[in-house]
Amino acid sequence: MRSLSLPSHGPSHGRGSEVSHLESFSRLNGEHRFKESNPGAFIEYRARKRSGGKVFYFNFALAREMGLIPESTSANKKDELTEELSQAILETFSLVIINEWDLQNRKRFRSQDLKSGRYMATRYLQLQHPSRSGKTSGDGRGIWNGEITHRGVTWDVMSSGTGATCLSPATAISGKFFQSGDPKVCYGNGYNSIDDGLSAALMSEIFHLQGISTERTLALIVFPGGSSINVRAGKNLLRPSHFFCHLKQGNLEGLRNSIHYCIERERRNGQLDLPKEWDKRTPEIAQDAVRRFCTRVAEDFARSAARYESDYIFCWMDWDGDNILVDGGIIDYGSIRKFGGYHAGYRYDDGDRYSTRLGEQKGRARYIIQTFAQIQDFLLTGKKSPIAKFTRDPLVKRFDEVLEQESRKRLLWRSGLSSAQISKWMTAPRHRSRLVAQYFGAFQKLERLQCQRGKRKVADGETTDAVFVMSRFLREYPQLLSPTQPDPEKLIQVCKSRFARKRDLLTDELAARRWQDLQRAYEAVARETAKSSGLSFSRLLREWRMRASIRLPDPPVTGDGVLGVMEVLLSLPRVEVQKAIRAFVGRFRTPERAVDRFAGSERQLLLDRAFEQLQQYGDGI
Repeated sequence: MRSLSLPSHGPSHGRGSEVSHLESFSRLNGEHRFKESNPGAFIEYRARKRSGGKVFYFNFALAREMGLIPESTSANKKDELTEELSQAILETFSLVIINEWDLQNRKRFRSQDLKSGRYMATRYLQLQHPSRSGKTSGDGRGIWNGEITHRGVTWDVMSSGTGATCLSPATAISGKFFQSGDPKVCYGNGYNSIDDGLSAALMSEIFHLQGISTERTLALIVFPGGSSINVRAGKNLLRPSHFFCHLKQGNLEGLRNSIHYCIERERRNGQLDLPKEWDKRTPEIAQDAVRRFCTRVAEDFARSAARYESDYIFCWMDWDGDNILVDGGIIDYGSIRKFGGYHAGYRYDDGDRYSTRLGEQKGRARYIIQTFAQIQDFLLTGKKSPIAKFTRDPLVKRFDEVLEQESRKRLLWRSGLSSAQISKWMTAPRHRSRLVAQYFGAFQKLERLQCQRGKRKVADGETTDAVFVMSRFLREYPQLLSPTQPDPEKLIQVCKSRFARKRDLLTDELAARRWQDLQRAYEAVARETAKSSGLSFSRLLREWRMRASIRLPDPPVTGDGVLGVMEVLLSLPRVEVQKAIRAFVGRFRTPERAVDRFAGSERQLLLDRAFEQLQQYGDGI
């Protein structure tokens, strides 16, 4: 990715009346129930204040949802980052750990800079580590600030960029500890860059507004030189890899502790319907809780895998269950990509290995669920069986069922069908559901065509390029279909990507037949939907086009496009960044949410510049 520099900004001024409320931040002092439930699954660090930081971004909407700031006061109606609020954020999150290098070198620090709490770095499985057992891997440059409960929902809060822990791949590979922020060390010094933090803030909030499960950025603190601390929050920031490390080690007690902790967190947050104190009753109730939890994970991962492939979201799912949350949501935006088309050959270059491809993610998700089947059996029987035994486990079969159903639902949703219309198709008799299967197959044949020139290098790896951007078909075809089917050549011109050359467009008889097959399948689904909904065909097409145009923004967000938007944001005074980010991400709300309107010529000019960047990279990665 392109390198971005941090401009010099003046201080943020302002007065507010939040002082009496800001003690809520003091609850984030390193305490977390994970410690009580999972001895040995984390390493504790003392921390000290890190000076020189400025609050670059604060997510007011998320902070209100978490109860960190009031719902509505005269001071926060305009989301003003006052001096008092900034100071509370810095006091809580502008930290650097006292790590093994510091202790080894007998570093001394001022007593007034030392924080009283102890912050954990959790252990989890990571394929980058030589041992691949989870004993030396986990949070390599982050700590958990704590947890906070508001209105019955508990949130995890953790910070990335707070210094080098002993769980980083760099320490495991080199066998030595690193000084936090060492300028001679790039990978492994424990610090983040501003572009890492800002891209995560933008992408995570857009994904959240579009209904995708993800960590969210609570605050972004920047320092001279361009480093940053990225504070993120989620209702459960555990990953499957937190369990897989115990499984790999054959540690039944550690596995039971971590799974039971997670089940209780999900129960408290209303995500699992279980009796209170379920684990204090009969073994049968505890075993039933494990089964319910694993089934829910299987269904969550199936839905996530279908959506990521449908929406062209690359998140590097792999066997270790690392770069993914336990509900299939997104965490760690360092390698996250959102494509403008189905770029099947994209692989992230991680130095010593390439990542999975977009089309391989569902297979890795399936393997993760196969591993949960192994976990479930281990917990229920007390005996660890080989992973191969669970290839056709009922959990895996459930994953396959939901994946197939969700993949077709995603295409119908993107096509503009209402929720009621989609539900009818999902419960339709087999002879009618074949129409959706034919539509799905015909769409995929064109969506997945790749340019003949093959692989090409990109800034963070390699890729192949999609010939067609099929979101354009879904947005434009309802209008083109009236009153008669358009010629395939017209569709080719509408949908071709900027990477496609004449030889890629397949204007021969076979290509024409592929477009005709898609047109026939689309029209068959549309006419059957109109009939069952009691709508005229023309009205149905108008509704579909309206929904598709909102659900499939043009231009779409892509990874390179977000980098361009970041350049625009980093050119602004720091006091303007809050409004600019809110204005930008507000344009990507789903149609079920109100779309913010922002008046003023300067603000509109900013949005125009940002969207020009998205337009430039809209076909790409």
